[in-house]
Amino acid sequence: MLAEVFADRRGEKRLFRTRALVLVVLVVLCLVLVGIRLFQLQVVRHTHFTTLSDDNRVKIQPMPPTRGLIYDRDGVLLADNVPSYALTIEPEKVEDLAATIAGLSELLPISELDRERFRRLLPQRRRFEGVPIRLDLSQAERARFAVQSHRFPGVEIAAELSRSYPQGIHTAHVVGYVGRINEQELEQIDRSDYAGSSHIGKVGLEKYHEGWLHGHVGYQQVVVNARGRILERREEKAPLPGRDLHLFLDLDLQRDAAAALGDHRGAVVAIEPETGGVLAMVSTPSYDPNPFVGGIGFQAYAALRDDIDRPLYDRAIRGQYPPGSTIKQFIALAGLASGVTSAREGKYCGGYYQLPGHSHRYRCWRSGGHGTLAMEDAIVQSCDVYFYRLAHDMGIERMGTYLAEFGFGEPTGVDIAGELGGLLPSPEWKRRVRNQPWFPGETLIVGIGQGAFLATPLQLAAATAAVANRGVYMRPRLVRATRASLGAPLEPTEAKPRALPDKDPAHWQTIVDAMTNVIEGRRGTARRIRNDDYRIAGKTGTSQVFTVGQNETYNEAEVAERMRDHALFVGFAPVEKPRIAVAVIVENGGHGGATAAPIARAVMDSWLLDRRVVASSENADETTPH
Repeated sequence: MLAEVFADRRGEKRLFRTRALVLVVLVVLCLVLVGIRLFQLQVVRHTHFTTLSDDNRVKIQPMPPTRGLIYDRDGVLLADNVPSYALTIEPEKVEDLAATIAGLSELLPISELDRERFRRLLPQRRRFEGVPIRLDLSQAERARFAVQSHRFPGVEIAAELSRSYPQGIHTAHVVGYVGRINEQELEQIDRSDYAGSSHIGKVGLEKYHEGWLHGHVGYQQVVVNARGRILERREEKAPLPGRDLHLFLDLDLQRDAAAALGDHRGAVVAIEPETGGVLAMVSTPSYDPNPFVGGIGFQAYAALRDDIDRPLYDRAIRGQYPPGSTIKQFIALAGLASGVTSAREGKYCGGYYQLPGHSHRYRCWRSGGHGTLAMEDAIVQSCDVYFYRLAHDMGIERMGTYLAEFGFGEPTGVDIAGELGGLLPSPEWKRRVRNQPWFPGETLIVGIGQGAFLATPLQLAAATAAVANRGVYMRPRLVRATRASLGAPLEPTEAKPRALPDKDPAHWQTIVDAMTNVIEGRRGTARRIRNDDYRIAGKTGTSQVFTVGQNETYNEAEVAERMRDHALFVGFAPVEKPRIAVAVIVENGGHGGATAAPIARAVMDSWLLDRRVVASSENADETTPH
């Protein structure tokens, strides 16, 4: 019995020792595993976890760049960055948001647009970040709030830079405007470069030169707490500001051109022939771009969008009109260059023209006809029949090829967003678009700038400048130079000349002489703008808004105002050494000589007489205003 008890105790001791040994081994193994894991975490992956730890408290904050400024040729600001003061609400410090907004509404005017913007931005911001409830506070409004600020904990006035367009309606279509980045734009831009930026160029120069104007984002390293609040600011990389743009555009000329247009719907484009620089680009009516920066209200935008006069529409680069008789000098050049006709060859005008074997009469504007005319008189008197005959002799392919050399049928490539290319019709175009054959009569109509033929005012001005240059086409451009920062040197943009195929000086002189006699000649269609200060070479035009039937007569007095003919004029001056080329379109203005030509004369006077008498482009540095 005792032996059995003793044996059990010895067995229990062995079992205990065995279990203790196993437990020790397990503990040792666990300690070894813990040691290995600690070595892995603290030594092997030290850098990784240090980075994760820092990321919880050290953040990289973007620093948006300052947008570049835009100046006219004399250094007048067209687009500026101005201090703007916004009333912001920090949600975490406000107990009753609705009551706070109601109290602020009693103190300051807060519109429904302001409330809608606040509701849209509220979920996008952290609770300790200010959300704007009112933008662009005036000095009086800031003072009024400052007196009552103790009543509104969590409400502050925040200062920032906001885009401003001090010239308003006078440069709206050219400069354009910036607006808040939308979802579609967010998918197209480099998000890292727009971190911290809320606005982007929408139209005009602001959009086309976004890459220059925006600059490049900077960054700063900050220490934050668990809620994201900044506790400390460390190292930073400063943002690179956008480049300033210095234009060829002259603000005084721009204003004078708009004044000359008056209440007419239309456009004026003025170009410096030697450089291709756009001196003025006016479209009327216009609009104020400033409300678009902060976000224009729906009703205000709808009023602009639905206005029958279309103030948002840039007629200078997007208006596509039949060029009418302003195309005839280019048709004449095509005839000379192709050898189809000569300057002295006469063509008979009896008041109408008929294609061989056809009964349809293509009428001249003078029902009794002009008799036999050579090229110069045909241009001076704007004889339709002469150009019907010339167009028929050349054919549409040869004529179209030469007109394309002057830039018709495609965008000029000017450095502004939204340009359209007009339409230079051809048999191939008609088959592709309308699935119809080309008829011989359509060639005649193109020869006088009617039918499907469409051109923009900018195209007409650029083509006219090429005539002024006697065969050198300069691509139009608005930006004369850029500047990296204030005090840095101006960096001129590159001129892009293109020589036209016709190298015969006699051909160009024939056309220049004819265009000069449009103004100087006794029978010229624009003789009313002749003056003793300088000589103008030009061409009037009238383009139909609707087609007059074969046996009908156009009576302007009986036609609704918006169905009347458009009035056009193109020209350059001085004839001997051209310094300005102008194209004018007056919608429903009637006759080019009566309506459009005086507007062009006023623009030329403004440039050549009022302020530019001593200016000489050949003696002036292109990067220096003159």
